[in-house]
Amino acid sequence: MGLIVHKYGGTSVGTIERIMKVADRIIQYKEAGHDMVVVVSAMGKSTDVLVDMAKQISPYPSEREMDMLLATGEQVSIALLAMALHQKGYDAISLTGWQAGVTTESIHGKARITHIETERIRRELARGRVVIVAGFQGVSEAGEITTLGRGGSDTSAVALAASLNADKCEIFTDVAGVYTADPRVVPTASKLDSISYDEMLELANLGAGVLHPRSVEAAKTHKVRLVVRSSFTTEEGTYVEEGAHMETGRVVSGVAHDEDVAKVTVVGMPARVGTLSRLFNTLADHQVNVDIIIQSSYDAAVTNISFTVAGSDLKKTLDTLNAHREQLGFEKVECEEGLSKVSIVGAGMVNNPGVAAEMFRVLAEQEITIKMVSTSDIKVSCVIPAEHTERAVRCLHTAYGLDVAETAVVHGV
Repeated sequence: MGLIVHKYGGTSVGTIERIMKVADRIIQYKEAGHDMVVVVSAMGKSTDVLVDMAKQISPYPSEREMDMLLATGEQVSIALLAMALHQKGYDAISLTGWQAGVTTESIHGKARITHIETERIRRELARGRVVIVAGFQGVSEAGEITTLGRGGSDTSAVALAASLNADKCEIFTDVAGVYTADPRVVPTASKLDSISYDEMLELANLGAGVLHPRSVEAAKTHKVRLVVRSSFTTEEGTYVEEGAHMETGRVVSGVAHDEDVAKVTVVGMPARVGTLSRLFNTLADHQVNVDIIIQSSYDAAVTNISFTVAGSDLKKTLDTLNAHREQLGFEKVECEEGLSKVSIVGAGMVNNPGVAAEMFRVLAEQEITIKMVSTSDIKVSCVIPAEHTERAVRCLHTAYGLDVAETAVVHGV
């Protein structure tokens, strides 16, 4: 018996029938003697519907009003789930992010949680209630409703688990766990029994959509025992934990991909101390997240700086740069769309030379152009033309022995 936090994504609560099944699962845990805090996303694609309605009114709606609008999606699902539990004879209460004590930065659309006052939740748990909390949202110190960005319900769940010292945080989704690659792209991908925080954080940052990167970061920081599992089966999921024991002999744990990539090159910047600082601080001030960075100098006084951003952020990036052209002192900005990023991740890469070379060999054999490269101790990422993404992922998955059949041979099963 203990305190367990559940999180159910939009697909898991997409219909009334599914909400009733989620209620049944929660009841199983409750009957086993656990205290239950449940974080819920908006139903199905309802957030997309709300965004579409806003865009029909204005192409650039107020960020504050967007948070007011989008926060309603989770209110629907938490109330319906509480009603489902009531109907089945169990006491439950739904709480919005701010009622649950979730305080965030004063940033609309991508706020970070600063702290959680857990007194209300603990009081409701002491009354024997299932506490159902709206994910993805909170309130700023100024009393404004804020949202955490897409996928932020994962972060809400982990943050609550950390603040409540929960025994476990289970993320229920539409897949059975963390796979060696997206099974929709690689049918031979296999589910991992466990994965380390660092590997999962890299995969999440590199495009694996099963967990939000900020949730993994929070779990690692606060040592939250995290499990990813399916809301549609009783199958054991994937444990994300410190020092997870990966399969013997597996150098690469997974292949990730991100098809929303654009390359930006700032041409003719002054080659002097502080140039990079001014450029990337300007972008950061306008909430532009930059990924791979390459600096190339062709003149003692001038340098070119290339970097990648999310394709969805390209317009904002270009607008920001052009608005600050005089202060930054560059000649022009060039951009390239239609790109993707494929990455290999694995803690075993640290002590195994030649892993990156193998990736380059595989892509060269497939005649896939590599436009940019980024590396760390446990990952290698290549930016390539988007039309080759799926072929690249499948070939890399095979090359590193991650296909189900090859894995079975390696481990003698």
